[in-house]
Amino acid sequence: MAVLEEEARLFQIRIHGRGGQGVVTAAEMLSVAAFLEGRHAQAFPSFGSERTGAPVVAYCRLDDREIRLREPILEPDAVIIQDPTLLHQVDVFGGLAKGAYIIINTSRSFADLGLADFIRDFPADRLVAVPATEIAMKHVGRPLPNAVLLGAFAAATGLISLESVGKAIREKFPAKVAEANIRAAADAFENVRHPAGATEHAQAD
Repeated sequence: MAVLEEEARLFQIRIHGRGGQGVVTAAEMLSVAAFLEGRHAQAFPSFGSERTGAPVVAYCRLDDREIRLREPILEPDAVIIQDPTLLHQVDVFGGLAKGAYIIINTSRSFADLGLADFIRDFPADRLVAVPATEIAMKHVGRPLPNAVLLGAFAAATGLISLESVGKAIREKFPAKVAEANIRAAADAFENVRHPAGATEHAQAD
């Protein structure tokens, strides 16, 4: 029973992106945010090519207890997809259970992405499309969606606070860059919490 209780507390996130998009950094910042809230956390990359543009995967586990697992995450509770072109190149949804969170960097709908049949049985509030690259360009001036998507993750799951995401960003980046990324994460947070406010992003596309 103790094992079942421990497994029930464990939340596993798999982050997919391309080299140069800060995939590994995203996992690290997510683990730091959880740690700052008193939780156990673990982050590590998938070993392989990380050259610019190549598919990259990183993993993050959150738990209320010590985490002893070390293997790659095969059955994630959430996937964060930093580049939607990976939908046609990598099995980003491998092992994903119905009811898991799917957070995609896009201004298009899941139906427009060709995912209508796949997500049919998923709760609507666990399907998040946020124009992270666009938001990053607005605040940071560079197409880096990683911190933006952490803001979206915080809003969608409630597992970490936006404040902790901001603190984790400050630990990772120099002050000026950090503050720009924090504004971008906050923008994404509001984008997810209040989708109607995202109209201008959708129209911009």
